[in-house]
Amino acid sequence: MLHSKKLVLAHFWVAFIAFAVAILLGEWQMFVRSPLSQWVSNPEIYYRSVTAHGTVMGYVFPTLIAMGFGYAISEISLGQRLVGQRWAWGGFWLLIVGALMASAPVAAGRASVLYTFYPPMIGSVFYYLGVVLVVVGSWVWVALMSINLWTWKKANVGKPVPLAMFGNMAGAYLWAWTAVGAASEILFLILPVALGFKTTIDAGLSRVLFSWTLHAIVYFWLMPTYIAFYTLVPRAIGGRLYSDTMGRLAFALFLVFSMPIGLHHLFADPQVGAGFKFIHAVFTAMVSIPTFLTVFTIVASVEIAARLRGGKGAFGWVKALPWGNPTMLAVAMSFIMLGFGGAGGLINMSMQMNETIHNTQWVTGHFHLIFAGAIVIMYFVIAYELWPQLTQCASMPHRLMRWQLCLWFVGMMILTLPWHFVGLLGMPRRMSYYDYSHPDIQPQAWGVVASVIGGAILVVSAFLFIWILARAHLAPKATPAPYRFATAVHEPQHVPVALNGFTLWIALMIGLTVTNYGVPIYQLVTNPMSSVPAVPVGITR
Repeated sequence: MLHSKKLVLAHFWVAFIAFAVAILLGEWQMFVRSPLSQWVSNPEIYYRSVTAHGTVMGYVFPTLIAMGFGYAISEISLGQRLVGQRWAWGGFWLLIVGALMASAPVAAGRASVLYTFYPPMIGSVFYYLGVVLVVVGSWVWVALMSINLWTWKKANVGKPVPLAMFGNMAGAYLWAWTAVGAASEILFLILPVALGFKTTIDAGLSRVLFSWTLHAIVYFWLMPTYIAFYTLVPRAIGGRLYSDTMGRLAFALFLVFSMPIGLHHLFADPQVGAGFKFIHAVFTAMVSIPTFLTVFTIVASVEIAARLRGGKGAFGWVKALPWGNPTMLAVAMSFIMLGFGGAGGLINMSMQMNETIHNTQWVTGHFHLIFAGAIVIMYFVIAYELWPQLTQCASMPHRLMRWQLCLWFVGMMILTLPWHFVGLLGMPRRMSYYDYSHPDIQPQAWGVVASVIGGAILVVSAFLFIWILARAHLAPKATPAPYRFATAVHEPQHVPVALNGFTLWIALMIGLTVTNYGVPIYQLVTNPMSSVPAVPVGITR
């Protein structure tokens, strides 16, 4: 029995309601910058919407999913009541208060600084304090996950940590460390200006500190998806996990390789030396290793399920896969989007090729394919899988679930592929208006219209998803069978110490981060000429 179901449901429902609001804002943004709409006479309204959309999608939505799913994983995989449930509620309410505190100045036009904080622009102090509360609330979750694992280990000396909990802890520790960059930027650089103690800000150092968080946060978003790949998918389609060890290694390697890579977002920044940019580019390539391990392992696990269903031949087993199963559909579509998004990422990580697409719509297409596409579609699966446990609904409507997932996939492809194309044509991102009558911009118009259509399909899919969950939540109750995560073909009785804990991996994560960021940060801190006048947002002088 899942004793913390109210806690998990609270996280999920707030996450998905915030997600619904943010996706409407995203569609509005695409419409008003398309040739289908008149020019927005006040561009600040557009950037206000972009800030709200990015803040919710980047900080609030995935954090609530990771926390809610993490609490469920802790109880189900460890087989024990959640330790510190009152503290968990406290962390939840801290996050809610922080989200509301940050949203108010954004809605009022006092913090249109976008998801990246965009120094030297400075918004309302309450926006930054709200983001800090969101982070602090999430750190309560990190601490509780550590305490629950420690409690389980005391009672199960020498036993392998369940794979789902191992992945959950990897995500928690990754988030705790990657949030340090943005937290340091806010506390030491932005807040003194927002509070009126300073009138200048070191914009270069701000960008470097934010890059500490900027890319590694993607892998925090990714962790629930990868946990679903390894521990939900094989069971849902009637198979077994090919390798428990592969899963542990993938989760551990994300800690090592996903942190010291953020400077590849600053290839065009003259304040960071080329040497460290190159080092970060190399580590960006290395982060593909755990993804390749995962793709191999999950495809092998899927093949096992197909052969158990009677699949034959080198490729004939593909026909035997349970394609009517929503989870099977979702993982296939997630891998396709991950493939396209990852291929685009190879361009982004190259110092030479990045010059072609830097700050264009290509970048927007890339990260929407990865996050909104490959990651979020598996968030849907996580909710579908856990919903009977959380709400005691008798069953889930598989036909509607398939429609919802397919609409999300189709909408995402229609949305993002044109963005890649117009990015190659030079269309900049973060622009509120384009004059499509100009002969150089006119060829880009069709791509923007296509993205509006794709976004509309995504809105339909998102609201269908919420309707499915709400209908199941209100449906007649039944007692579900105890939930279990996927088991491996060869269940480990003993695992190496390095793959049953995080001491080695955390040491490597911290060591590589300090090595790869230490010198650039030191150089900027000791450069007295790097500060620029701060620009208050939404304040009329």
